[in-house]
Amino acid sequence: MQFAQIQTIPEVVNVLKVLITGLLAFLLAFAITPLWTHLLYKYKFGIKIKSKDVNGEKLTFVSQLHAHKSGTPTMGGVIMWATVIILAFSSHFIFPFLAQFFGINFLARLDFLSRKEVWLPLFALASAGVLGLFDDVMSVRGWGSNKGGGMRFAMRFGWLIAIASAGGWWFYYKLGWDVLHIPAFGDFSIGLWYIPLFIFVILFSAVSSNETDGLDGLNGGILLLAFFSFAIIAFFENKVNLAAFCSAMSGVTLAFLWFNIAPARFMMGDTGAMSLGTTLGVIAMLTNSALVLFLIVFIYVLESGSVAIQLTSKKFFHRKVFLAAPLHHHFEAKGWPECKIVMRAWIFTMMTALVGVVIAIFGMGR
Repeated sequence: MQFAQIQTIPEVVNVLKVLITGLLAFLLAFAITPLWTHLLYKYKFGIKIKSKDVNGEKLTFVSQLHAHKSGTPTMGGVIMWATVIILAFSSHFIFPFLAQFFGINFLARLDFLSRKEVWLPLFALASAGVLGLFDDVMSVRGWGSNKGGGMRFAMRFGWLIAIASAGGWWFYYKLGWDVLHIPAFGDFSIGLWYIPLFIFVILFSAVSSNETDGLDGLNGGILLLAFFSFAIIAFFENKVNLAAFCSAMSGVTLAFLWFNIAPARFMMGDTGAMSLGTTLGVIAMLTNSALVLFLIVFIYVLESGSVAIQLTSKKFFHRKVFLAAPLHHHFEAKGWPECKIVMRAWIFTMMTALVGVVIAIFGMGR
């Protein structure tokens, strides 16, 4: 009798919604993966190890170290963003029908395609995913003006700015958002500065995700922890649909990680790294947790920071600060095994994510 009463608690129903959505996303992505990887192997959509950096200089060490990965299929990220899109629309259009047909009302409650909470991150996921897909196809086929194929960095960066600018404009002018929340201190209206802040957060998360995606399982594990963290934050903010969306992102990332752990069966590619990174930034803005994002994925700060420092030092001082950049390649150059770097990065992110979630929850509304 007591168990029956517990089941009627709305919070328990919401928790089940979030957890089941993540489970469904995991199972769907897991089921799609064999078919997609078969197509990738069949049509030879394998990665080409780059021999030059963004400045055109040779990447002798990195190229030699990762030569054995040449030909490994890329574009695994399609599974991730496509699964979430399919699940989101299925929860809205198909689940209610199944609920009525089978007489299981709970199925209708799994609908998380909320205009207020989910449309914007879903748009970011799809648009950045398609952009990354074009870049991956161009890289594999050797198309484009960039040496070796693919979009030039300036072109990719420009498209990301366009996507981020559209999101910032929508948040500011359509939703009327202009507030930056500082945990434990409260909300501060920053006016029109909200748009450049939005653009900076999106670019940081998208570009950093792309730069960190250099070792088997590295970025996948970081993104899994990040989306799970924001699922908790969104839930505590009573944004249950957004929490379910974050749970779905966690579920597909976990399924991807199953196949991406070294030696990886396939890579997420730009279509995965860019789409998931962009979406993570949008979620941070939706939960008013922009500052917390930098703490949860502090490893992104270190990775992107190492690239910026390396490029600046080489340009102005003609010397390297790191043996290689981003930072994970520096540790490779020092002789660390790939798995050790990945596992330590996961552990480091677990700690920063835990601290970030605690600060976000206890700093709400203050």
